[in-house]
Amino acid sequence: MGTVEQVNAYTRIPPFIEIMDSTLRDGEQTSGVSFLPHEKLMIAKMLLNDINVDRVEVASARVSDGEKDAVRMICRYAKQIGKLSNVEVLGFVDGKESVDWIGDCGCKVVNLLAKGSLKHCEGQLHKTPSQHIADILETLDYAESKDMDVNIYLEDWSNGMKDSPEYVYGMLDVLAAKRIKRFMLPDTLGILNPLQVIEFMRKMVKRYPDVHFDFHAHNDYDLAVSNSLAAVLSGAKGLHVTVNGLGERCGNAPLASVQVILKDQFNAKTSIREDRLNDVSRLVEGYSGIAVAPNQPIVGENVFTQVAGVHADGDNKANLYSNALVPERFARKREYALGKTSGKANIDLNLQELGLELTPAQISKVTQKITELGDRKKIVTQEDLPFIVSDVLKHAVPEDKVKLVSYMVSSAYGLKPIASVKVDINGRQYEADAMGDGQYDAFVKALRKIYRGSLGRTFPVLENYSVTIPPGGRTDALVQTVITWNCNGKSIKTRGLDADQTEAAIKATFKMLNIMEGQNDK
Repeated sequence: MGTVEQVNAYTRIPPFIEIMDSTLRDGEQTSGVSFLPHEKLMIAKMLLNDINVDRVEVASARVSDGEKDAVRMICRYAKQIGKLSNVEVLGFVDGKESVDWIGDCGCKVVNLLAKGSLKHCEGQLHKTPSQHIADILETLDYAESKDMDVNIYLEDWSNGMKDSPEYVYGMLDVLAAKRIKRFMLPDTLGILNPLQVIEFMRKMVKRYPDVHFDFHAHNDYDLAVSNSLAAVLSGAKGLHVTVNGLGERCGNAPLASVQVILKDQFNAKTSIREDRLNDVSRLVEGYSGIAVAPNQPIVGENVFTQVAGVHADGDNKANLYSNALVPERFARKREYALGKTSGKANIDLNLQELGLELTPAQISKVTQKITELGDRKKIVTQEDLPFIVSDVLKHAVPEDKVKLVSYMVSSAYGLKPIASVKVDINGRQYEADAMGDGQYDAFVKALRKIYRGSLGRTFPVLENYSVTIPPGGRTDALVQTVITWNCNGKSIKTRGLDADQTEAAIKATFKMLNIMEGQNDK
């Protein structure tokens, strides 16, 4: 393993780093992921045209007829935009079969899968190194006769360098003289750390200075991005990535993370267009069914969301909590989450963005409400804010003369819900139970019993009941319930806001009861 001194002595960055995306080949090997042909085409289009990756690996040869259809469509599109040579397909050392399959699809580049460790050569192929090399040369000659370019994967290269380096060198000594565009060095089982990558890659570059080496990382130890960087620092000219880090087991190096680290940390040049990284992430997330973690760098839902109020205050004054990863760079925007830790600065920034102007006293009330909600719901979104403002500022009651002391609503399959309610009205407590057609219906019927039976008073008639959820379709969204009541011939409209629909309706009900109590006093 290389020492820190060796790292410093032998690291260098090529002037340009080629990015090859393998989402449609290695990424599709994620458990449970299978792209339809048209989905592959849409992803390939975005990668080639919008993201501007240098190359895309789109399939493995001889997999299925559906796979062949997908490769044909992608190659047809790539030819139309002048990028056919940027499309690659994984082939095998099987004489003519893979080359013919790939050629039939209209593809011109074969990524030939050879064995990069003695253990794989002998244990899987049951061949000697010289036999395997002879087979590779046969496939190479046939591909050349078909006017196809060839890159070579040395599968399990990482274990080859650890356990059988002479086997690796023996392969390269023969193959480096052939017409091979790139040698692609995979850490197939994700076993390397950055110091080992630097040591092994440096040896390869030093021994074969004229060879183009790609590095292909796997993320088993959560080191795929670090190892990719180490490979570039040691002279690798290309890196393999996947969108959202898809891939077998723990996945591959994520495209977005590799791009920003190369650019920001080491001033490396790539051809990637960063403002579409979030778009391709969403596309692949939708087609793959594999959700992106909210805290995934660059493309995660929450990575440009500040929660703490002190951060919002610092950003408002002098961008004190920003770094080079500004959201506008990725066609996104900074958001300030609303919750119990957000404080007035967060709320003020959200109000400004929505164009809402409130007095300091009103902001204080809104802050108090958000803190209250934050104890029950982790994040209150900007979409929730107009609902909260309306709830706080409309129908404010100076004094609650009707208070909910406690209630319980029980429901069971096949049975009507039952509500038990205890309320405080002008300092006296009353209780009642009732059965209803729904939880809220049972609750209102219990209240009616109290008003009619204990107080001898009429309970208002419910005229209209509407529920609104802020846009976004989240199951944890705040619910605004607006209820219209007929109170002695007059209509009263009240609203309640809560993460629970029944609670929101109950809040609207008690606002109405307090308005009615105030009118009775007058």
